[in-house]
Amino acid sequence: MNWPQSVNINEVVLRDGLQLEQKLLTTDEKKIIAMELLKANVKTIEFGSFVHPTLVPQMANSGELYNKLNDTNRITLIALIPNLKGAETAAIFGVKQLNIVFSASNTHNLQNIRQTTEQSLENFRIIKEFCDQNGMKLDVSIATTFGCPFEGEVSVSQIHLIVKQVINAGANVVTLADTTGMANPRQVYELSSSLLDQFPEQTFNLHFHNTRDMGLTNILAGVQAGIRSFDTALGGLGGCPFAPGATGNVCTEDVVHMLHSMGIDTGIDLDQLIETASILERLIGHELPSCILKAGKFDRKYPIPS
Repeated sequence: MNWPQSVNINEVVLRDGLQLEQKLLTTDEKKIIAMELLKANVKTIEFGSFVHPTLVPQMANSGELYNKLNDTNRITLIALIPNLKGAETAAIFGVKQLNIVFSASNTHNLQNIRQTTEQSLENFRIIKEFCDQNGMKLDVSIATTFGCPFEGEVSVSQIHLIVKQVINAGANVVTLADTTGMANPRQVYELSSSLLDQFPEQTFNLHFHNTRDMGLTNILAGVQAGIRSFDTALGGLGGCPFAPGATGNVCTEDVVHMLHSMGIDTGIDLDQLIETASILERLIGHELPSCILKAGKFDRKYPIPS
């Protein structure tokens, strides 16, 4: 097995991780987490979303948070948007990179954003044009890629068709999202491999939830297939508000610990990351599902290739 020298971690705790939390963190509290992540050498953070505050109150201060963070050029700050209005709001604050999410499953998409998948594809094209006019990059996350809690299996041909359309429309990064933790390693490996074969020039990212405790193994399957970018959330926080049974994202410190133990570099300082998770746990006021925060790291590891 040929393992890569390095992979990229995209931290999503400030958006996906916090969106279901009962306690609403202040802008300053969120900034504390962001700056501690920066100390850990995290390079990419999905910091918030521009959605209606009554739908996701935890995200109401995303614009204010961006204003407090955008004075550093050491991190890439990404905002999630649901529609063109969200993109327009993000542009007012000067955000340079956006991520739009829609579902491969019509039923989940209707539950989530009240549109069919085809309507969302058309809106993606409209938003991409707006982003091009305003100097903004537009990523896309395709939810329920590995299965839908309402419809069950989503066909590989459907995923390929959607991916082809967003790539043709100019998507920056394409994320394949396992919204409710339905993926298995073989499925991840085969779908990722087929997409990389068909679209070798495209940057793909994987987003897993740990609902059925297969998040780490699914990341390894993605690595083996050739994916080099993954969403994770500090402490394992998160979940989808429109998907029954959805639990947290794959935990950042658990993933980094696993990869570093294998000699795969992330560029992240694990000790600082663990300290940041401890700070987050105190701020939100309840125990995190993080294994490494509970058990500590295991120091024996394979050497990182030079």
